[in-house]
Amino acid sequence: MKFTMHHVTVAAVVALAIVGIPTAHAEGDKVTPVRSERLPNVPGKSLTAVVVNYEPGGKSASHHHAGSVFAYVLSGSIRSENSATGPARVYKAGESFFEPPGSEHLVSENASTTEPASLLAVFVADDGAQLTTFGKK
Repeated sequence: MKFTMHHVTVAAVVALAIVGIPTAHAEGDKVTPVRSERLPNVPGKSLTAVVVNYEPGGKSASHHHAGSVFAYVLSGSIRSENSATGPARVYKAGESFFEPPGSEHLVSENASTTEPASLLAVFVADDGAQLTTFGKK
């Protein structure tokens, strides 16, 4: 089955009615919780998925995440720079990137000023951790 943005949106709406996942975000983006599950094979860790929607020209301030993050661009183009993975790069729909633990997400923004963009972020972090913290560590 091929997943479309419609599938992800429906899943996010359903998940909002079921779970509450604490997330922080900045102006120009909207974070929608999808699902969070404790990992029975990794005690003390949870896997959490969120969809981040960026308005045209939208961006997040510099921030860091709890644990590891895998990001998959669902639509549009996202410009991202992480302190551990090299210079800013534009990722298009269908591409992905990884943020290792302890790194800082220096740039996170919609690469377009005219079209929206979105990504699915999957976190592996300590149970109950605040997933995103803005500003310096």
